[in-house]
Amino acid sequence: MARVSGPWRCVVAFVRGRSQLLAENSTIGDLPLSLKPSSQDEKYSTVDLIRYNALNVFSDDLSFRQGAGYRKLWGNVKPLQSLLPYSNPRVTYPGPSEQSNGFIFAKIFGGFERIRTLISDLVAVSRLLNATLVIPEIQESSHSKGISSKYTSFSYLYNEDQFIAALKNEVIVVKSLPSKLKEARKKKQLPIFKPTRSASPSYYTGELLPVLKKTKVIGLVLSDGGCLQNILPPSLVEYQRLRCRVAFHALRFRTEILALGHQIVQRLRVSGQPYLAYHPGLVKDTLAYHGCAELFQDVHTELIQYRRAQLIKQHIIKEGLSVDSHDRKTSGSCPLMPEEVGLILRAMGYPPATRIYLAGSETFGGQRVLIPLRALYTNSVDRTSLCSKQELFNLVGKENPIPDDPVQPPPTKSMQQLKEEWDKAGPRPRPIPPPPDRPFYHHEKEGWYGWVAEKDAEPDPSLVDLRRQAHSLLWTALDYVVSVEADAFIPGFHNDGSGLPDFSSLIMGHRLYEMASLRTYRPNRKYLARLLMNITYHLYHPNHNWTLSVRDHLNKSLGVEGLSRELHMSKQTSFLSHPLPECSCLTADSADSIRSLYGFDECPKWMDRGVSMQETIADLNKTQDDEPESDEQLESDEVQAADAGPSFEQDEEMDPDD
Repeated sequence: MARVSGPWRCVVAFVRGRSQLLAENSTIGDLPLSLKPSSQDEKYSTVDLIRYNALNVFSDDLSFRQGAGYRKLWGNVKPLQSLLPYSNPRVTYPGPSEQSNGFIFAKIFGGFERIRTLISDLVAVSRLLNATLVIPEIQESSHSKGISSKYTSFSYLYNEDQFIAALKNEVIVVKSLPSKLKEARKKKQLPIFKPTRSASPSYYTGELLPVLKKTKVIGLVLSDGGCLQNILPPSLVEYQRLRCRVAFHALRFRTEILALGHQIVQRLRVSGQPYLAYHPGLVKDTLAYHGCAELFQDVHTELIQYRRAQLIKQHIIKEGLSVDSHDRKTSGSCPLMPEEVGLILRAMGYPPATRIYLAGSETFGGQRVLIPLRALYTNSVDRTSLCSKQELFNLVGKENPIPDDPVQPPPTKSMQQLKEEWDKAGPRPRPIPPPPDRPFYHHEKEGWYGWVAEKDAEPDPSLVDLRRQAHSLLWTALDYVVSVEADAFIPGFHNDGSGLPDFSSLIMGHRLYEMASLRTYRPNRKYLARLLMNITYHLYHPNHNWTLSVRDHLNKSLGVEGLSRELHMSKQTSFLSHPLPECSCLTADSADSIRSLYGFDECPKWMDRGVSMQETIADLNKTQDDEPESDEQLESDEVQAADAGPSFEQDEEMDPDD
């Protein structure tokens, strides 16, 4: 067979790596636009009912040896092992007063990330005003008509009973307003406020509290990804811990989401192997906000520019429409592309058989931008690869069918109308009339950019679009569960001081709270962009110094140096992305480096005893492989790893012309 060279090598490698997968598991594929059957009596084929077997998805699996090489890629970060979650109140914290000042009801607009942040802020505001909180309404699911009647608004995503029970000592939470207030709300007789994302506590106590005491009820419209400033004064530090208790304990997904998410985790860890979660961060709003349109081509660039123009009209962006995307990329404002992340992971030493979970319900540019990553790592999967259509349909629930919307042909004109138009035409000789417009067929209008072919302005969302937005909440929730549980996590884009709350930042904050020692990479995109520019013409054959630079940077981002950078950047925009030091504590044997970074509280003695007991058990069960290894053993590990699979420097599929 003739050797294939040039840029097609990545595509060929991807096709070769996935051909066996497609042959063995015919259920893998993209989800349809709607996960509902075409009729109530329609049955799924027997292929969809076959029980999932994870061994059929992952190809070229290699046994991971529990040695030094394994610990370098998957082991916990030792300097952060003394950092434990502790968001309990530090001082006397009385429960909510039975005589509250009134009710607060809220409408929440936005996607998954904004919803999670807004609910945490909303509970803190309710506590601040001593108000009874009505379960907030999530408009992303409320606006979608015909979704499962079993789950509505808040319960479409989260467990209502768990939310109420977990906050019984914080605020009084009810499911709905009293009947009299409901009538007043329908008649629009209640005061409505639209607080900004950085509203201060004095705004609520000075402006909203008097109105609340007078009317006994107020409404909030929340859409900016937050309604309370991220960094509160020291006197309100307990409200910061309340935010953590809401986000990491009270906001629990409904049972079906958690069950399927844990099944995905089990399937990724079949045969006892670890997995890495990766979120590309290629979201249209993010790309438009930072001006990254030129990183794409054709209609993708046009769509990003159109969205950027909308953000400028909404005064969210104060810059011009046209910016140099390559300068933005160099400054670290744009996400890392999947190909670049794949090269960075190979530089870190992750073998080609590494299992990578692709998180995110939206990847702008589609599967095309993921081809280079899948060529480097053939075990890259997502929820559609690890779940059958039936499992995903069960998560969505029974939905009402969407009525057909047949394309109506333009009305035909009579001979009299045609004659009148001809007579009204200009002076002769007349040009030949243009041919009639070709009608757009229904299949040409489907898709997220079908409107570009017909008009300049984006049309109002259809029933299908609204339902897809509601479904995306479920897919993002699944990815959230899998990403938090991952053995390692790397973001393609995370909030580093600009923009709105994003998925990766919330994941990094949750992992930092639950178990800070998990391997969570916090890359500096500006630094990595410059490194990648240095090897533009030999991406797949970098020199050894470049590889060492990448490893050194990412390894440092795992520990105290990475936390220090996030403290001064991410926390300014989203508290939940970096809930330190308010929501954690340090054990007695913690390192001085992390003590000097934060003003941590000491963990209670019962937590210290729990840690020491776990360490004792670990010492008793320690095997010979876990003991410190000599330089000769480390060199032996590298030789065996090279025999097991191609290393970054010796990958035969790499081509300098790619």
